[in-house]
Amino acid sequence: MSNRTPEVEAAAANPEIPVPRGSAAARVRRRLSGSTASLVALVIAVVWTVPTAGLFISSFRPAEQIRTSGWWTFFASPEVTLDNYRDVLFGSASDGRLASYFVNSFVITLPATVFVVGIAALAAYALAWTDFRGRDWLFLGVFALQIVPLQMSLVPLLRFFSQGVVIGGVQVLPAWELTGAMAFTNVWVAHTIFGLPLGIFLLHNFIAQLPKSLFEAARVDGAGHGRIFMRIVLPLIVPALVSLGIFQFLWVWNDLLVALIFTGNSAETAPLTVRLAELAGTRGEAWHRLTAGAFVSMIIPLLVFFLLQRYFVRGLLAGSVKG
Repeated sequence: MSNRTPEVEAAAANPEIPVPRGSAAARVRRRLSGSTASLVALVIAVVWTVPTAGLFISSFRPAEQIRTSGWWTFFASPEVTLDNYRDVLFGSASDGRLASYFVNSFVITLPATVFVVGIAALAAYALAWTDFRGRDWLFLGVFALQIVPLQMSLVPLLRFFSQGVVIGGVQVLPAWELTGAMAFTNVWVAHTIFGLPLGIFLLHNFIAQLPKSLFEAARVDGAGHGRIFMRIVLPLIVPALVSLGIFQFLWVWNDLLVALIFTGNSAETAPLTVRLAELAGTRGEAWHRLTAGAFVSMIIPLLVFFLLQRYFVRGLLAGSVKG
């Protein structure tokens, strides 16, 4: 439970809110906007950015220079080449050919994101504004599922896909094939299951703070839960939906463990991360391709974040202050 005062929470959620000079919010704002705080933030930003900058510079250096010298020597004798990017995008199967894996990543990431956002929004509304027996216990169970490590669920879920469910010698649910296009269904289901607990928890906290008067007025006008959800709730929770969508998109796009297990490591279904893990070679002798491949894989997440940044910030700050 947070021990911050309402003034501090309001100031954190909206810096434009005027606060009394002697209040705790004013003291926090002065500390966070002082020269010392700015210097600390600048140092952290530089330390965080330097390794990424070195990787970016290395992606444009010739392979021989990458193997024999550090990236900082680039400034003494700069030499730029696009061979690394050409190899990983359009080279032979052994060099990279990441362009074909981009399609697999999109086919996996977009449905897995849409499923989580859609199902989580419906479940969060039901847990927040419908009254049924065991609702609080059900929400507590959803919250507890966030504590379960993902790795503990991989083997039972894989066994379910490969063998189905057998009870007393009777095949209750059939097995799911792990080959061909069906492998995409497996990884969609896996990512949706793993993403729903956090998604429901985040959206529930947002939806539960909507004014009760809106729902009472809608019910007086004869609106049911479906109309209330579509006409009232959805327009109000767009920032929260976008924030959850960004989180889920980045998590699925950058995932390697689930992809390795549920796509069968096939070139037809494996996402970009699986191919990136193989670019350095069996003995790490070709890691110069990995520098270019890493930045190729970062293009789409960066575009998604910057295009939806204003919704992302609003979604993070929403719900921090009631009223």
